Amino acid sequence: MKKQIAVWAALTAVTLLVTGCTARTPPAAAAPAPATPSETAAAPEPTPAPAAARAAAYRKWGIKPLAAPPAPPAVKPVQRKPGGPVPVISDIPTTDKVVFLTIDDGAEKDPAFVRMMDELDVPFTMFLTDAAISGDYGYFEPLVAQGHGVANHTLTHPNLPTLSPEAQRREICGQQKRLRERYGTAPRLFRPPFGNWNEATRAAAGSCGIDAIVLWRESMQINDMQYQRGDRKLHPGDIVLAHFRGPGELKGRTMTEMTATMLRRIQEQGFTVARLEDYV
Repeated sequence: MKKQIAVWAALTAVTLLVTGCTARTPPAAAAPAPATPSETAAAPEPTPAPAAARAAAYRKWGIKPLAAPPAPPAVKPVQRKPGGPVPVISDIPTTDKVVFLTIDDGAEKDPAFVRMMDELDVPFTMFLTDAAISGDYGYFEPLVAQGHGVANHTLTHPNLPTLSPEAQRREICGQQKRLRERYGTAPRLFRPPFGNWNEATRAAAGSCGIDAIVLWRESMQINDMQYQRGDRKLHPGDIVLAHFRGPGELKGRTMTEMTATMLRRIQEQGFTVARLEDYV
């Protein structure tokens, strides 16, 4: 028996030697390939986080970041009922601490204002008069591309109640057509020049496809706001009026300086800015 085991062991050893089935030490891990010049170059600077980039943009214009507005309401609180008269509003019924910026006419065309609105991402609605913008329609195209609303402020900025119903209709419908041709969509919102209107104005606006006549509660002057209420405070949902104005009308101040001051006044009272078209 011992002789048989010895023979079997000898045969097994020969088989392993022939087939190569002997225990092996695992090979050493391959050394990494040398880095190429492009891999050894300095890594690109990381992109700033959105909040940091936003804060930097606000610092550039000398103001603090506004709080983000709340989500738009699921149902717009101002709607024109089918077949009903056009609503006339000075504010939006909401408890959100938001106000809405509106800027009229279009006479001042400051390129710095376009950059400011792009960098700050503060929504506003432009109520444009053709007589004021016709010399440079292109100025407003980047503002439209940024998502700011385009609204109707008549062709020639007349005092509408002094005109016949048909003349009022020409002013409003004519500007609807002009703005649609220039910027792609017909406005839904209308502001009568000087805030003056009568029932003929409302009927004309309705026949031209307007959903709301938009007035205001506060107007931005050079350094402060002019309030309609005696408490001289902003209220939730207030509509704020400003104008495309330059140093000639702002006593040497620029459009961007006036806008920065307006945003400070809004922020000082604990408000932020929301998009008007999300509520009307």
